[in-house]
Parts: sequence; structure tokens; C-alpha cells
Amino acid sequence: MFESLNERLDSAFKNLKGEGKLTEINIAQSIKEIRRALVSADVNYKIAKEFTDKVKDKAMGSENVLNSVKPGELMVKIVMDEMVELMGGQTAGINVKGKPGVVLISGLQGSGKTTFSGKLAKYLKEKKNMKPLMVACDVYRPAAIDQLTVLAESIGVKIYKEVDNKNPVEIAQNAIAHALEQSCDVVIVDTAGRLAVDEEMMNEIQAIKDGIDPTETLFVVDSMTGQDAVNTAKAFNERINYDGVVLTKLDGDTRGGAALTVKYTVGKPIKFVSTGETLDTLDVFHPDRMAQRILGMGDIVSFVEKAQEQFDEKEAAKLERKIKKNKFDFNDFVAQLNQIRKMGDLKSLMGMIPGMAKMTKNLDIDDKAFNKVEAIIQSMTPDERGKPELLNMSRKRRIAKGCGQNIHEINMFIKQFDQMRKMMHMMSKGNNMEKMMSRMQGQMPK
Repeated sequence: MFESLNERLDSAFKNLKGEGKLTEINIAQSIKEIRRALVSADVNYKIAKEFTDKVKDKAMGSENVLNSVKPGELMVKIVMDEMVELMGGQTAGINVKGKPGVVLISGLQGSGKTTFSGKLAKYLKEKKNMKPLMVACDVYRPAAIDQLTVLAESIGVKIYKEVDNKNPVEIAQNAIAHALEQSCDVVIVDTAGRLAVDEEMMNEIQAIKDGIDPTETLFVVDSMTGQDAVNTAKAFNERINYDGVVLTKLDGDTRGGAALTVKYTVGKPIKFVSTGETLDTLDVFHPDRMAQRILGMGDIVSFVEKAQEQFDEKEAAKLERKIKKNKFDFNDFVAQLNQIRKMGDLKSLMGMIPGMAKMTKNLDIDDKAFNKVEAIIQSMTPDERGKPELLNMSRKRRIAKGCGQNIHEINMFIKQFDQMRKMMHMMSKGNNMEKMMSRMQGQMPK
């Protein structure tokens, strides 16, 4: 996410390395590179020019800053502050107050509206302790109702649909009445889209909005479409005056233009960002945290929040006792993998840790690697999962056949698991780091 933009901005800041202070000449050189970086990220030239003019004015006003502040660090701070402002400044909440609250989802076909509806329902249910009702108002796409039904069932949320009714306004109105009967406190209305903005789609979404008077109208846009996403967002806003934007597919090959400029262009805040296909990959949009990630600073706050969401004090205490007794087993290992999975895809998580984005940018970090490990563990008997020491060669051969892998891969995994288990046990006993590092070096091949 934003790797190319991060690299170009980093190059612009490096121009100031070794300089004693900010001067008109080195500021001009950096500003030129920053503008190029923004334009290459599909930011409109006019916006990029206005942005860099503001950065330049602030930098020129900082010429006489204390010598203890390095010019490159000062320029990063100025760019970050302006970037936060460009993306909205403050975190915007979602309005789901009402009896019930009604959220209308709009956007083009293929932007990820239906998947986002499922993610939002899961978010409101699990993090806001609400009872959502999902409504299928896409009466044109044959698989739309089925897709929404599968999503609703997977997260344990009710769905309202009328298979034979082709009037989306009536369906939405009937759904709200049904929500009142079922004591649902928020209704999420998934609507139809088109491949491009057209009058028929705009008339329909306007009619639905007029017919149900939603407490919140969200526009879902594919961030991979870059500046086109911003133009589409503008067209929708002029017609239905929505409340906020949702950026999907932010984990794809996105250059960042939409995230940076949609608030400036449309005047409406980005409220959520989506970074994957699983229903856990939905985040509230924080302009300051996004700016930090774009500038390669990571986002440790979001990382900690995601970890805390999966943290269970009782389970952690139980796990700690097992580690101290050197009883950590394969069941515990799988449980920890599942917790990591719920936090999001690995590469995005690594990007939240300061400095890790650059270190991992050329690495192929595939979440499917977990599947291989799980297949090995699932091929074990319950006794073997609970007692790793039972795994002799005969058992390993049976496990290899069961998971479709060779004996070398089984041995390698078990060896790595055993090393990790020992290291965790050592750490739990409070051994000093020097002793632990010495042990590790002794295990490394010469």
C-alpha cells in the first residue's frame, strides 16, 4: 500500500540529508520532488501544486529553526501535517443513531459494496454491540442476493430480501418496518450499481434515499481506480449528497491518489478503508495514521488496537502458564495463528510497524502459508497435537501422507516449532538476552 509514493517521498527528503538547515534552494529541490511524487500517485496536478505551495510556505518560515532539528526531519513533519489536513484532519464517525439507524450503501458495480455491507454489519455487531439487519436491494445482479445471504449467515446477522419484488424503494421501506418488528437497531441497505455513472442508476439511488431518509449515506469506491475514483465520488455527491466515503481494495496496487484527494475534491470525509476480502479487514479511517503510513513511519497505534481486539486475558494467562512449564503444544500454536489471521493480512500488519514496510516490500508474504502449517497439524491425532514429543518417524510419515507433503517439510516444521517452544520457555523463565542469543548462535549452521 502506497509503496511507490513512500519511496518517492523518501527520496525527496534524502535531498536534505547533510544540509545544515533549510534554505530556499534545498527547499525548492525537495518541493519539486514531492510534487512529482504526488502526481505519479495519481493526484491531480492542481491539488499537488497547491499542497506543495503550502509545504513550501511553512518550510520557508522555518528557516531559522533550532539547529537541533535536522532539515529532513523538519520537512517530513511539515509534509505530514499538510497531508493530514488534506485527508480531512479529524477522524469522522458513522451516524447509526435512530429507531432504527439506516445506512444506505451506494457506488458503482464492482466497487465492493456488497462485501463492505457484510464488513460493516460485522463491525457494528462486534465492536458497537448492535443488532444489524442487512437488506438486499440490488434487484438486477442475479448473484447479489445470494452473495449478501452468504455474508449475513457467515457473521450471524439477519437479512431481509424479497426475491419477487423488483422495486428497491419498496424493499427498503419494508425492511425498515421489519427491523422495527425484529428489534434491529441498524439497517444496512445494499443497492445496485452500474459499470459507469448513468442517469438510470442515479435516479434509482436518489429514489431510495428519498424513500427511506437514511441517517447515513456512504459512497463505496475502488481505490485502485485512482483519480477516476475521485471523479466518480464527485458525480455521486452532486446527485445524492452522501455523508462519507469508503475506500476499498486499499491493499491492492493502489497509488494513493484517491485517499489523498477525495476529501479535498468532494468535501466529504473518508470514513472507512477496506484492505482485503475477509470480513475482518475493515478499519475506521484516521488521517493522521494514514499519513504516517504513507511517509513510512508505520502505524503502531492501529497495530496495538488490532492486537487488543484479539486479546483475551484469561487465555493469555493460561498460555503463559503452559509456556513456563514448557507445555506449549500444536493446539496453542493454531490458536495463535488464528488470532493473527483475524488482525488482517500479514503484509498490511507488517506495514504498521515502523521501519518494517521497507524491510518487507520485496518479500512475498502470503497468508496462505498458514494453510500449509494448519494442514500438517490437522493431520495429527488429538494426542499428537497435545503432546509434540510423541512424533516419531512412523507418525511423521503418516502425517506427511495425510497433508500431501513430503517428510522433509514435516521434519522442518517440527524442528522450527521445537526451537520456538524452547525459546518461549527460556524467555518465560527470565533468562537474560545474552544467554538466549548465545543459545541461538550455537544452533545456527557454521
